[in-house]
Amino acid sequence: MFQQKFPRLVIAGLKGGAGKTVAALGLVRAWQKEGLKVVPFKKGPDYIDAGWLSQAAKSPCYNLDPFLMSGEIIRKSFVFRAKKADISVIEGNRGLFDGVDESGSSSTAELAKLIDAPVILVLDCSKTTRTAAVPVLGCQRLDPELRIEGVILNHIGGLRHETIVRRSVEKYTGIPVLGALPRMKDDPIPMRHLGVTPWEEHPEAAKALDKLGLIVQKSLDTHALAKIANQSKKWKLSHIDGLELFPGAEKFPSSYRPLIGVLRDGAFQFYYPENLEALEKAGAKLIFLDSLESAGLPKLDALYIGGGFPETQAARLSANDDMKKDLYHAIYRGLPVYAECGGLMYLGRQLVWQGKIYPMAGAIGWDFVVGEKPVGHGYSALEVISQNPFYSIGTIIRGHEFHYSRPVLVDKGNSGKLSCSVVRGYGFDGKHEGIVFKNVFGTYTHIHALEHPEWATRLVKIAIEYRASFTTGQK
Repeated sequence: MFQQKFPRLVIAGLKGGAGKTVAALGLVRAWQKEGLKVVPFKKGPDYIDAGWLSQAAKSPCYNLDPFLMSGEIIRKSFVFRAKKADISVIEGNRGLFDGVDESGSSSTAELAKLIDAPVILVLDCSKTTRTAAVPVLGCQRLDPELRIEGVILNHIGGLRHETIVRRSVEKYTGIPVLGALPRMKDDPIPMRHLGVTPWEEHPEAAKALDKLGLIVQKSLDTHALAKIANQSKKWKLSHIDGLELFPGAEKFPSSYRPLIGVLRDGAFQFYYPENLEALEKAGAKLIFLDSLESAGLPKLDALYIGGGFPETQAARLSANDDMKKDLYHAIYRGLPVYAECGGLMYLGRQLVWQGKIYPMAGAIGWDFVVGEKPVGHGYSALEVISQNPFYSIGTIIRGHEFHYSRPVLVDKGNSGKLSCSVVRGYGFDGKHEGIVFKNVFGTYTHIHALEHPEWATRLVKIAIEYRASFTTGQK
């Protein structure tokens, strides 16, 4: 066993909207501009913040989620990525101690302790001065084992405001204040109907990140923050280091690498880097396609359609008739398709949003109606109760869902079968989930490949079998 240092910081807040995303993005961008190799992580299942962090660092962002992953998987994933970095920044989610229960399990605090990382607390100082010290003091006392080693003040109105808050926090908690972010008139990363606007849909994403980087360089003590990160305890490495991150990536006895298409564009953006990597490790060759611009589907052995915002791109999706027709016919020929959330919606007959109707691929007999309030939001768990190409009966699929759409059955003959019961979450109707139709599996639940290593190997196996069926004359 030997020890290795992985400089690291967790950027946390007391609540959602406290400013941790702004602080994390600005800090990552500032260090990236200084020439550091920054590897970012996002606590929780979030895709959008992770996407912004990847752009800020110019390096993939990886999710660490104590609900979706075991402690060993989290530690292994962190080490596997962080060993390539000069410094790692982990952005928390919601409040520091917020988890799935009153004990705070799966919280940012628990993650910080799991990877033994110092915490920098972003404090929303709107309409408060001396009282700002109270929640910081409370965080110290709620969990003395947690190492809160710095505070960043946010929404500061001026020098007098900053001075009183800074002195109060440092006097009563002993934790250094490492800078103050000003109250901004314009949000460089605006919100939208489902939260933060994805970077892919922001017209000037790079400029917004550069602006945040400059604000952080001016407002925060980045050298002190780097020093705290570098003083992180060394990691004792034994069986965790050196192991393959995808130990279940079985190589099938085939000289053929199946071609798996991935729709990745303005409509479908939500893919964990590990999911794509898992498919490649299992033997797949990936080809990225644009559902908005591509002139139809090429010859594929399988297709993976992730989540996203098909409703905001509904007119363009609907207008690309070649892609829709090719997808429809490919599904009826038996093409294996794994579709998550937005991808599931694209397979339906129609997408209804803001009073308008947009024809989609029409492969399954469902319409998807997008409302103004969440239908399913949070961690989910499904139990597979009937046969399907992708999961064995009895499998528990753990993931998360976040959808404003509800499915409406319009063609029972082509509706497929709902193959899962809902253990946690909402799914289709609070009881059932997981459409199986031909070789399609469509679900609102997003899964993470590190927790479900069988997912990638099964998809690759099905793709190989699909290709082989042509050579034997079965198709």
